[in-house]
Amino acid sequence: QVQLVESGGGLVQAGGSLRLSCAASGRTFSSYATGWFRQAPGKEREFVAAVSWSGARTSYADSVKGRFTISRDNAKNTVYLAMNRLKPEETAVYYCGARESVFPSILYSRSHEYNYWGQGTQVTVSS
Repeated sequence: QVQLVESGGGLVQAGGSLRLSCAASGRTFSSYATGWFRQAPGKEREFVAAVSWSGARTSYADSVKGRFTISRDNAKNTVYLAMNRLKPEETAVYYCGARESVFPSILYSRSHEYNYWGQGTQVTVSS
């Protein structure tokens, strides 16, 4: 099993930046594809970004392309989400998901494809 712990959330003004981290412990994290999702009150969890376990491929929701960057450091068992030019409507709890993958370059963008989740970190963007 893999345990995930997100951190780095907080309160930021619109147009500001935050960097989220997702630290993994347990089994070898380098063979796990990972993704970031977010969930606002009363809304479904939505895809934000994903990275393959090799780190070679990434994908983003259209709404965050050009502003968010997902990356991973397998030596540190950590995945990051750098968020720039944040908007008030992006206020949500941000979750890190992981799943084991035999393919180093496969990406997963649907929440049901992940079987490990962290507890989430709150991001609040004020207007």
